[in-house]
Amino acid sequence: MLLAKVVGTVVATVKDPGLLGQKLLVIQPLTPSGEPNGSRLVALDAVGVGVSERVFYVRGKEASFSFLPDHVPADAGIVGKVDSIDEGRS
Repeated sequence: MLLAKVVGTVVATVKDPGLLGQKLLVIQPLTPSGEPNGSRLVALDAVGVGVSERVFYVRGKEASFSFLPDHVPADAGIVGKVDSIDEGRS
């Protein structure tokens, strides 16, 4: 799983039928310390998060697993909301 921050929403009036009713969000991947890490991408929201929240997400075919038994075309999916990160530093 990877860390990201939700930075926007996507509205698509024409899309694959498997995406009907699905929430699409723009996410910015982050390092564990919260710094931007790579390019922004669009991800399906499986947990009901909003803009400015930190999340963890998966890529590849696993991105659609949260929506089974529906067949959802996705290569990035938000699967959790991050409440806090403790790196165990003394």
